[in-house]
Amino acid sequence: MPETDVGKSYHAETIGEQQAAYDEWAEKYEADLCAMGYRIPAVIAAVFTRFVPQGTAPILDAGCGGGIQAEPIAMLGYGPITGIDLSEGMLAVARQKNIYEDLRQMTLGERLDFPDHTFGAVISSGVITPRHAPAHAFIELVRVTKPGAPIVFSLRDDPEQEPEYPQMLERLEKEGAWQPVFRTPSFHSMPYGEPDVTHRVHVYRAGS
Repeated sequence: MPETDVGKSYHAETIGEQQAAYDEWAEKYEADLCAMGYRIPAVIAAVFTRFVPQGTAPILDAGCGGGIQAEPIAMLGYGPITGIDLSEGMLAVARQKNIYEDLRQMTLGERLDFPDHTFGAVISSGVITPRHAPAHAFIELVRVTKPGAPIVFSLRDDPEQEPEYPQMLERLEKEGAWQPVFRTPSFHSMPYGEPDVTHRVHVYRAGS
């Protein structure tokens, strides 16, 4: 089977290479993922509406890409939403949708340019994963989330997942940084393009 652009994105060796890859891919990114049956945005949106009350604000879309994840929750009246992403090309696509109050170029895994306890909810779709954002990116997401607020994110659970990602979830729970609330069953997230990749969607609540 020919390698997909998703597969190619995992071969970037540096942050700069990854940024360049997504800048180049930005205009075709959503079409390519949708052609692969990309399911994570729909699952996260469904989980988000179950666990995040209307009126919760502000919301952070961490690794927002072109806005594919924020679109369904914005349609349901959630906001204001701030998006952050490594790729300026992706942010340019997101700006065209007029669903974000603010869009900023930031790198997950580095310190985020927000004060502690800024956001009433956080979503992160398909980005905290091997060869993309590192497992310790969760530490910053917890820091910028209000105490008790939900953090909704996807995480791979197929054999290619690296152990430090589930280990980080457990570490933060043991430290009292957050508590688990819900997780979906495992599902094939891109069944028509990357049939071996599976994910779960998780909900945690930030600690005090």
